[in-house]
Amino acid sequence: MDIARRDLLKWAAGTGGSALAAGLALPGTARAAAGTTTPRGLPTDRWMSRLDGGLSVLGLTVPGTHDSCCQNPAYGTEWSHTQNWGIPQQLTEGVRFLDIRCNGLQDAPDELGIYHSDSYQHIRLQDVLDQCRAFLRSQPGETVLMRLRNERAGGQALDDAEFMRRVNHYLDDLGYRGLFHFYGWPTLATARGKIVLIADFANPWGLIDWSSGENGYFDTQDLWQTGGLDPLGTKGQRIVAQFDRAFLNPTYPKMFVNFLSYAGGYWPKTSSQALMDRTVYPYLSARTQQRARFGIVPMDFPDFHVNVLQMLIDKNFI
Repeated sequence: MDIARRDLLKWAAGTGGSALAAGLALPGTARAAAGTTTPRGLPTDRWMSRLDGGLSVLGLTVPGTHDSCCQNPAYGTEWSHTQNWGIPQQLTEGVRFLDIRCNGLQDAPDELGIYHSDSYQHIRLQDVLDQCRAFLRSQPGETVLMRLRNERAGGQALDDAEFMRRVNHYLDDLGYRGLFHFYGWPTLATARGKIVLIADFANPWGLIDWSSGENGYFDTQDLWQTGGLDPLGTKGQRIVAQFDRAFLNPTYPKMFVNFLSYAGGYWPKTSSQALMDRTVYPYLSARTQQRARFGIVPMDFPDFHVNVLQMLIDKNFI
């Protein structure tokens, strides 16, 4: 089934989507308690602090989340539900890349709200930044990589100039500028205690510019919709190809990104489970003794796939 994601979101808001959400049966999954350690004994809340500060973030495997704030299907539908953990627990469990998507916030002319398409997730950008700042103060040896996206959706969509004005409001008027690293891929020593800002919005500032394909900063796999008889098989092939490409190019001067998430007519929970079971876990578990620089690896529902999350962290220490 080949349906545009935004059409899926709109369709699922009706009775058909509600009925499917109520009837969804989730396969058995792996879970973790807070304050965990990886199979190699790394504490998930401070694993980066164990790495040499001279290492560039380009040399890391960085587990992340896709649509990081979309916790509650009531704020949209099950089609837009991608996470169960909130930001504080994601960070505690070892996630270090956040996918933050913003529109304007109704009745708040200077603020940005977190959205999935046009569905407000009932959390503001300043809430996310405060959560990240609290975590980084408690774990100053860590860093967070953040994609900040202009979602451009619904009645709260913002044009380029207004989005930039509001970003500057956060940086200067609300005092968040010192929380960020802005320009070029840093070493860990430079990035520790800060958010590395990745700009997925038009700007003239020379920031690290996101690409969902390839540009001077990124080489990204983000196939979220395709046709054919086995679209999840096709997505799995793309995931493996990107893992292999990253493994075979350890000094490549761009950040690899490999999204493990997929929409394309499937519930996020079921597509995530199928891809993990069929492709991701078998690939990683067969290579547990192989160090790799996989770059950023965003996923849906890491609480269901703690084994994968922790294997990705451990890739940095083999």
